[in-house]
Parts: sequence; C-alpha cells; structure tokens
Amino acid sequence: EVQLLESGGGLVQPGGSLRLSCTASGFTFSTSAMSWVRQAPGKERALVASITSITRTTYYADSVKGRFTISRDNSKNTVYLQMNSLKPDDTAVYYCAIGGRSGRFGSWGQGTQVTVSS
Repeated sequence: EVQLLESGGGLVQPGGSLRLSCTASGFTFSTSAMSWVRQAPGKERALVASITSITRTTYYADSVKGRFTISRDNSKNTVYLQMNSLKPDDTAVYYCAIGGRSGRFGSWGQGTQVTVSS
C-alpha cells in the first residue's frame, strides 16, 4: 500500500521558516518524481514545487521562488520542503504527492497544516 506521511507543519510568524518532510513507502521512491501541493482556505489546490527522480530537476511556482527549496533523500525515502521568509499567503494545508510538474499525481498524503500569522 502506498503511504505518504507529511510532518513539520505548524504556526509561524511572517518571515519565519519551517521544514516539511514527507516519508514515503509502498512504491519505488527513487524513480518517482515528487511534488508538494498546497490548498489555501477558499482556494483551489495548487502545485508548489516538484523534483524529478534522476536529475533532481526542480520546479517552483512563481509565488515561492527564492523562498522555498524542495529536496529529496532517496536513502530515507523522504522529500523535504524548506520554507523561508514565510508570508501569510503561504497559509495552507501542504500535501506531498507522487508525480511532477505535469500535475498528474498518483497518490496523496493526508497533509500538514502551515499557518503563517502574527
């Protein structure tokens, strides 16, 4: 069974940082592109960042470029999202998903809440 477990969310002040983690099991992680997707209150789900399996090419939404970094550790079956200079507009539930920039995802995690507020 495919399992994606996100962690690391929480409440942070504007300008602060968080690192999200997603630990994966039940599939071949090292050959799978991975993404972080978020859904803010009252908005549709949106792709935040993705990373390919072999070359580890990354993609970022314009809204997070220069602030967020996606990475992966294949030995740990884990994908990370380092979030710096957080803004209130970053408030959302963050999900990891199997799939890349195409936006066609095979599986989703249950999500972790990120709240940016003063």
